[in-house]
Amino acid sequence: MHIGIVARLDIPKSVELVKEITKFLLNKDIKVSIDSSLIKEISEFKEMGVEIQDMQADMIIAIGGDGTILRTQNLVNGKKIPILGINLGTVGFLTEIDPENTFTALEEVLSGNYFIEERTLLRVYHGSELPSALNEVVMMTKKPAKMLHIEISVDEEVVEELRADGLIVATPSGSTAYSMSAGGPIVDPRVEAFLIVPICPFKLGARPIVVSNESEIKVKLLRKGKRAIAVIDGQFEEEFNYPEELLFKKSDTKAYFVRLNKDFYKKVREKLTEGGINS
Repeated sequence: MHIGIVARLDIPKSVELVKEITKFLLNKDIKVSIDSSLIKEISEFKEMGVEIQDMQADMIIAIGGDGTILRTQNLVNGKKIPILGINLGTVGFLTEIDPENTFTALEEVLSGNYFIEERTLLRVYHGSELPSALNEVVMMTKKPAKMLHIEISVDEEVVEELRADGLIVATPSGSTAYSMSAGGPIVDPRVEAFLIVPICPFKLGARPIVVSNESEIKVKLLRKGKRAIAVIDGQFEEEFNYPEELLFKKSDTKAYFVRLNKDFYKKVREKLTEGGINS
């Protein structure tokens, strides 16, 4: 077996956990690759340093929060490498285990007591194809406190024309992220749908919409002189201008996660209790 390790650099506990996990796996005669950005912090394993996008592992352990998961998934997209998330962030909807359960969980995984969960990805086009989104694409004006004037179409039918602070196009995975904060519904990740959620629309009738993930969604800027940016999973930014449009549709590839339990609704109950604030 070959396992890759990715982690946040800004949390000392994260780096220490990388060292402990590496030693644990090596004692099990498992090949280990470590994100090369971590090597300067753990130089004793420098020969194991590999860029994330070059990892050819059977699975990747990602230590951090959802941001770490999103960054890792973006870099390995298309390789069908499942990710096992250890939560050192705030909420961590995409992570699977807490740090104190790390080695118990790893024993279960190495014994084969796990399953692979597939998550839908959202393809994004602005002329050419951009990186795919696991959670969402957020569109907003380039300047703060300005509004977008946009037209939203689904399968070539105009659904809405509105002015708003922005717009979110999200997957079910992203329904518990920014989309939820903007008033969108929580969607079970097994539901084959996309969400279109206006951010503070200047129109009483503009409400979140759930559409089939077989649909093509287009978002077009309607006002001259308005520049906007699209932010994909908080990792990648693309600027677009009037009268350009963005196109969204389901990706042919998926994201893969190592899961020990089927506990989506339990996660929703527990992780939203404090609103992402650690007591």
